[in-house]
Amino acid sequence: MPIPVGTKAPDFSLKSKQASGLVDVKLSNNFGKKNTVLLFFPAAFTSVCTTELCDISQGLTNFSSLNADVIAISIDTPFAQEAWAQKEKINLTLASDLNKEVTRKFDVLFPNLAGIGDTAARAAFVIDKDGVVQYSEQTPTPKDLPNFNKVKETLSRLK
Repeated sequence: MPIPVGTKAPDFSLKSKQASGLVDVKLSNNFGKKNTVLLFFPAAFTSVCTTELCDISQGLTNFSSLNADVIAISIDTPFAQEAWAQKEKINLTLASDLNKEVTRKFDVLFPNLAGIGDTAARAAFVIDKDGVVQYSEQTPTPKDLPNFNKVKETLSRLK
């Protein structure tokens, strides 16, 4: 079960490969400023993950207009994430949780996905400017997408 609504979100610092090189992505950078949509996804270069993050990228203004940043986390290396983002034109922040620490802290570890090992489950969180979880969802299977209407509905109440 993912961490519940009302919980203080665990802060983290993860690596992201951007044009300027490797940068640190910290949840707490948004505290006091913006809400955060935190998406966990199993693996880059897979069909459902590509669909999800391409759709989110194309509708990114929907989230920024609700005063929210989107951070997507997987256990892929930052370099694999960057190659995937360039190939698929994904233009949101991808963060690498290679050691699965953040995935465990949010309680969304998916054991032994398709026989390849532990990965992140597909999950969505809305974290307010104070760092408190306002929406928490782990999908029933990695093939299911989060309910983005509920994510946006939650954000619209937080503006």
